Amino acid sequence: MFSKRNNLDAERRKYIRLDTVLPVQFRLESLDGKQPLSPWIQGFTNNIGHGGICLCVNDLSPEFIRLIQEKKVKFTIEIDMPLGGNSVYALVFLAWIKEIGGLSNRYLLGLDYEKINPRQNYMLIRFAWARKLFLPLVILSIVILSLFLGFGAYSNIQLTHKNKMLVEELVGVLQDYKLVKQHLEQIAQERTALQGKIESLALQIKSATEIKSEQVPAVIDNTKDLNGVILKLAQERDLLQAKLAALQLNEKAIQAESLRLETKKVLLEKANLDKMYQWLKVRQNPRTGLVMSFEGDKDIASWAFLYDQSLLVQVYMQFADFVRARKILDFFANDAKRESGWFLNAYYVNDGSPAEFVLHCGPNIWLGISIIQYVQTTGDKKYLRIAEEIAQNIIQLQSSDPDNGIRGGPKMSWYSTEHHLDAYAFYKMLARVTNMNKYEQAAEKTLSWLVRHTYDRQDLPVKRGKGDSTIATDTYAWSIAAIGPAKLKTLGMDSDKIMEFVEENCMVEVNFNRPGGQVVKIQGFDFAPQHHVSRGGVVSSEWTAQMVVSFKIMADYYFKNGRVDKAAVYQDKADNYLGQLGNMIISSPSPSGQGEGCLPYATQGYVDTGHGWMTPKGKHTGSVSGTAYTIFAYYGINPLELK
Repeated sequence: MFSKRNNLDAERRKYIRLDTVLPVQFRLESLDGKQPLSPWIQGFTNNIGHGGICLCVNDLSPEFIRLIQEKKVKFTIEIDMPLGGNSVYALVFLAWIKEIGGLSNRYLLGLDYEKINPRQNYMLIRFAWARKLFLPLVILSIVILSLFLGFGAYSNIQLTHKNKMLVEELVGVLQDYKLVKQHLEQIAQERTALQGKIESLALQIKSATEIKSEQVPAVIDNTKDLNGVILKLAQERDLLQAKLAALQLNEKAIQAESLRLETKKVLLEKANLDKMYQWLKVRQNPRTGLVMSFEGDKDIASWAFLYDQSLLVQVYMQFADFVRARKILDFFANDAKRESGWFLNAYYVNDGSPAEFVLHCGPNIWLGISIIQYVQTTGDKKYLRIAEEIAQNIIQLQSSDPDNGIRGGPKMSWYSTEHHLDAYAFYKMLARVTNMNKYEQAAEKTLSWLVRHTYDRQDLPVKRGKGDSTIATDTYAWSIAAIGPAKLKTLGMDSDKIMEFVEENCMVEVNFNRPGGQVVKIQGFDFAPQHHVSRGGVVSSEWTAQMVVSFKIMADYYFKNGRVDKAAVYQDKADNYLGQLGNMIISSPSPSGQGEGCLPYATQGYVDTGHGWMTPKGKHTGSVSGTAYTIFAYYGINPLELK
């Protein structure tokens, strides 16, 4: 033990002790350097030497600690140099590791260089000695750092402005593209009408010519009359043909403009989708891992709804950001308060304490769904136990009902179609991941309940719940997403009629007042039929995005079944409504959001959804669920299906 201590001290004497630290990110790699074994992990320099560095690292996962201790990995490191210097990259291997006493899960790592640019190594050592020996340099560094921070603040203002301009540019292109498409449709109608008239004139000329050829030479006057008619018809035909040629030339020019705008639209949509992900990313609380559900409504400004966090887990995984996904799941695994095993509907972002003491099945099931999606994507079964506990709670609730129905929650008496659709998808996912038949059985019971209580009326394809004939848009979209067109067909349900019904009854076109004062028309889906509520039409960003996902599912279904024509119709609908959502993108209203793009929950603030709750307050309140589901719609992700 004494010898080991002396060796460790000897190792450390090779290094220059720093009064300050440098940020470092590192990644574990296989010994042959061909395979990354971890995401980039944050650390800080402790000491620097000619032959290596000492890092201080917090919150290393047990899996990574084991790999490091067993020296089964190498490290690629990136040291962020101050004062605008270039980052230093190196390939290193472990010399020693020590846990810092009294501090949980905090380690010092002694790393020896295997490969580093000699010039960069010299730069590091020179910096270390400058820090060690020359106080004026330290003072100068503080001054320069202050300037850097000032520049950072200025850069942040510029970034916010740039992000806002990107959003406005997309909206402008979408409006121009809409006008061009409308113009092309008008030209197509005019072209068809002109071609019809020209064809009609050609027939009249042909008929008059035939009559003329049949006239006997003696009937001179009639022949002269026919010549006049033919000439007049030919002149009219030539005039229309010239008009048609000019129209077709104009059509080609407008088609070229349409193609240019479409190309620009695609690029801007992708850029804004990336910014929307940044908005979901930068607002994650580093302490709890939670993200505020609504940005702009002061009454619920720090609330993180359970449903929204489950969507975020899946969005983060779409971008391979598993660290952020795990932060959310770690909160629910370790810190979230439960009541009788049930998670609450909402928690405060900053400290994770309960914000709403309500227990609903749906949000709990969605957390379970996000866990199964995580397990399927990563192979990490760390959180699977929580998903199975959620499933057991739902199964117990279901078993207590003589009809195998799932009440809205352990303290609720109502039955929701939405919750049953969630549960069916959740059970099917669990059955697939665990190979346990009890989940397959639970899924079949849930589907039987849906058939008896939701899909039991020909004039109303999907009811909102047991004994509840209210129309809810999400139950239509999620019927397609959770059960699928093929399975619905075996149940005697017509997926086309489901989609037609909700489009006929819940699609609205409304004016949306953008933050800059611009008013744009948006077609999308309301929470309920417009004639059922007195507030007029409202477009829900989340529920419209759900419908886009379902249109894409229908397109894929018909494409796989060889019905390319029907697939194209559904894909066109998906593209149209996705484009409409582009008109709803706004810039983040908060300083922390840096003007990144997001979507409001609805086109109106604080209005009745028709289902027992109000939209958030504020005209331009950013919504996690609306933004997350729009990302799903763009990438064609069905969160209710395991792939």
